[in-house]
Amino acid sequence: MIIDILTIFPNLVASPLEEGILRKARQEDLVTINAVNIRDFAADKHQVTDDRPFGGGEGMVMKPEPLALAVESRRRQGSLVILLSPQGEMFNQAVARELAGREHLILVCGRYEGVDERFRERFVEREYSIGDYILSGGELAALVVTDAVTRLVPGVLGCTDSALNDTFSRPLLKHPQYTRPARWRGMETPAVLLSGDHQEIADYRFSEAVRRTAERRPELLRRAEFSEREKKTLRNNGFTAEMALAHHEE
Repeated sequence: MIIDILTIFPNLVASPLEEGILRKARQEDLVTINAVNIRDFAADKHQVTDDRPFGGGEGMVMKPEPLALAVESRRRQGSLVILLSPQGEMFNQAVARELAGREHLILVCGRYEGVDERFRERFVEREYSIGDYILSGGELAALVVTDAVTRLVPGVLGCTDSALNDTFSRPLLKHPQYTRPARWRGMETPAVLLSGDHQEIADYRFSEAVRRTAERRPELLRRAEFSEREKKTLRNNGFTAEMALAHHEE
């Protein structure tokens, strides 16, 4: 898989690519991630990539030609051009899974007041936002997308089940986690986790995931789908997951 991040600040992107999972994926040639400097495609000696908006108004707008040339230098058959923008569709785990199946992503990082609309109409195939707040540019959003997608590429994570069981792999928050020591500052690890009974542990973790979701993100339960066995497990635990069960029994 190839991910090209088009930005006027390549150094802002470069450092995170040298750490953690992203570094491992690149070292093992599972993913190629490039920071492409849009300024290299500007026509003037000062490498200007923005200008004042027609019609007046505050701020600057990214010029269409440097953006277009940058995309054209990378685009090939199978490429998907994505603009990171607060106006885009909300990026989530389902989108990450879909993008992980692509051969080549071109992530365009917007800046200032946005990009020239003609570039967006001609070149952009998808627009994604990572949340309803304002960032200085699309670089951090592009890194979020890159990280979320890369960890789903086969072979990147040492444990295949890790990606499958993560928060948002289904519309549930992850269950509480515990590690050594079993007793810490007077607080005990739940006995079931020390029992060695794998099915009991799985049932406990599932129930706690639903409990936590009901407490913190109840809206997610509207999209949750439970098997008959899972419904029985929830009933047997008798906690505040009634709203989830009621949803499925309507």
